Amino acid sequence: MGIFFSYILLGLSLSAPVGPINAAQLDKGIRFGFMHAWLVGIGGMIADALFMLLIYYGVAQFLDTPLIKTFLWLFGFFVLCYTGVESIINSKSTKNSDTYDRSETKGKSFRTGFFMAVSNPLNILFWLGIYGSVLAKTADSYSNIQLLLYSSGIFVGITLWDLTMASVATGARKWFNHKVLQWISIIAGVILIGFGLYFGAQAFQLLFL
Repeated sequence: MGIFFSYILLGLSLSAPVGPINAAQLDKGIRFGFMHAWLVGIGGMIADALFMLLIYYGVAQFLDTPLIKTFLWLFGFFVLCYTGVESIINSKSTKNSDTYDRSETKGKSFRTGFFMAVSNPLNILFWLGIYGSVLAKTADSYSNIQLLLYSSGIFVGITLWDLTMASVATGARKWFNHKVLQWISIIAGVILIGFGLYFGAQAFQLLFL
């Protein structure tokens, strides 16, 4: 049971640092409501599950090749910058009330989270490095079924954090006035663009340096 809880803490440590997913959840929650914010997190978690399975079955090493990493950096650059600009442009739609903008589908929110996570090479490096080493350490002592069970603890931790972020983003509509909500959405957009530019710089280095 102690190992399971340690995996839950690992999931929380993966989700808690400020990053593209958290910024997107904050923006979606303010503009579209709890479910949209949570679906961003769910999309990211599905991408994480994909990485975990690839590592578990030993087929994830190709993700660390220069060609694949360059493609992911560029794709991440596009996704993050597009979402960040969209957040800034649509920041005026934030309102401190229970009436949400219905202009975005839940599917789009899910895809935003998924593509952000699946195109993030830093996310891939985390799973290859941290989860890969944890898996190697515990594989000698536990069966495959036990490893999958313990690994599910990671997603319990991620889910807990996603629910927390979605609740905070949704609650912010009641705590702050329209001007503050607008600035929060703009700041979230700037953070996303900042990560996008970083991704673009990494792609440029791999391509030309």
